[in-house]
Amino acid sequence: MHCGLTFEYWKDRGNGCLVNTADGFRVDWNNINNLLGRKGLRPGGKNNIVTYEADYRPNGNSYLSVYGWTRNPLIEYYIVDSWGNWRPPGGEGFVGTVTSDGGTYDIYKTQRVNQPSIDGNATFYQFWSVRQQKRTSGTITVGNHFDAWGKQGLTLGTFYEVSLVVEGYQSSGSADVKLSIE
Repeated sequence: MHCGLTFEYWKDRGNGCLVNTADGFRVDWNNINNLLGRKGLRPGGKNNIVTYEADYRPNGNSYLSVYGWTRNPLIEYYIVDSWGNWRPPGGEGFVGTVTSDGGTYDIYKTQRVNQPSIDGNATFYQFWSVRQQKRTSGTITVGNHFDAWGKQGLTLGTFYEVSLVVEGYQSSGSADVKLSIE
């Protein structure tokens, strides 16, 4: 916990650092394979609204997203507002769109097989909303995405967290994030 929010820092290989600040966090990474720095609420839920502003400087593959997990079923989810060189999840698994908070997001469902999760290595689905135009500040009404996913048959389980994440993948970069969650 830090300033009333939970945080987590995870990486596999490479150099990185997460520093908590009074109004958010800063994360830096260099020649990372995969890194996530995030801050939010546990368990959080459908009614959360995330407001954020980020000085986001990826050099390579990266995501700036609302992020979290559910259990029963085990789902990893992303509401992506900006990214680095590559727009996730690569066009695979497109199921529809949702308009929320002044933008249109493409919805995707993908699967990870025997990969790291909150419950150790597992096979699980990922649900994605990816904004059609990048932005690095604004409000994300998470329930709008959860509702839209449900209409596409993408069912979430019991919430583990709702957080704002900066992820780096085979890249370097930095981000200074201010956030609040209602």
